[in-house]
Amino acid sequence: MKRLILAALISSFAASAYAQGPTCKEQSDEKKLAGAAQKSFMTKCEKDATKSCGIAAAEKKYKGIVKTNFIKKCVTDSVGA
Repeated sequence: MKRLILAALISSFAASAYAQGPTCKEQSDEKKLAGAAQKSFMTKCEKDATKSCGIAAAEKKYKGIVKTNFIKKCVTDSVGA
C-alpha cells in the first residue's frame, strides 16, 4: 500500500513538470478548430503526448505501476480537459 501511495505522489509531482506548455485543448481553442478538424488535431496531439510522456518515463527509469501512473497523469495534463 505504501508503494502505491508513493507511486501516485511521485507521478503527480513529476508529471506536472511536463505540462508547462499549452494543452492540446488550449491549442485547439486558440486555433478555433471545430468538428472533424478538432477531432483530428486532438487525436494527433494525444498520440504525441503519449509518446513524449513514455520517453520521459523511460528517462526517469520508471517501471510497473509508477510508469503507468506517470504516463496517464502526464498525458491527461498535456491534453487538457
